Amino acid sequence: MSAPWFEDEIAGALAQKLPGVGVEVVAEIDSTSSELMRRARDGSRAPVLLVAERQTAGRGRLGRAWQSAQDARQPASLTFSLGLPLAPRDWSGLSLAVGVSVAESLDPSSSAGLGLKWPNDLWVGDRKLGGILIETALLQPDAAERYLVIGIGINIGPREATGLSTEPAWLQQWRPHATPGEVLREIAVPLVENVQLFDERGFVPFAPRFAARDVLRGRDVRLSDGTEGRCEGVGWGGELLVQTANGMKTITSAEVSVRPAPSTR
Repeated sequence: MSAPWFEDEIAGALAQKLPGVGVEVVAEIDSTSSELMRRARDGSRAPVLLVAERQTAGRGRLGRAWQSAQDARQPASLTFSLGLPLAPRDWSGLSLAVGVSVAESLDPSSSAGLGLKWPNDLWVGDRKLGGILIETALLQPDAAERYLVIGIGINIGPREATGLSTEPAWLQQWRPHATPGEVLREIAVPLVENVQLFDERGFVPFAPRFAARDVLRGRDVRLSDGTEGRCEGVGWGGELLVQTANGMKTITSAEVSVRPAPSTR
């Protein structure tokens, strides 16, 4: 491996919250989330945090590719997936809760302006720092519990904008000495704690925390179906609220893409 990942330290800290958890680091894989989903479908229910120094077929929302940024000396991005069994009463808003957890770990005081773009992106100054992908697999037919896989990708070092739909940001722009392993060590335990809080109480305790970092609230937005309106934040279930010419529209579908509307000034 080309960089320290602190696997033993992270595993020891996580084990206090998630007994039996494994921490694995691989040099290269198609997708950490794909691998954990394969394991789940093969019957594995063990909690695991899987990190890849390089992903060759990383996946983002709506099937978009998420490629690891590369650097000659060390990985320029952090790509990992957390898998664990979970059975919340309501799954709504989970990607937002995960975003809150990661943003608060990376920028606790909001001094860097790290915000959250519904439903699953980390943004700094209208540029994308990272993304979150939530997937689940049934462990047993008709069971309430599912195997949850949370995939997270964060730009640590500089990366080119070529081929990206949104201009990238990277963590070293305000934390020049940050490394992927150190960032993983910062966010892993709070992530598990917040997922467990979501399991117990749903999105409600995360709603005000998300609102504090909501980059779309108060902005004109255009939905993928062509609808335009003013974003009014999110509801208590994590749904996006958009005031349109025809009234308030509540957006819950994961198939909706939201972007700031072009400026008319």
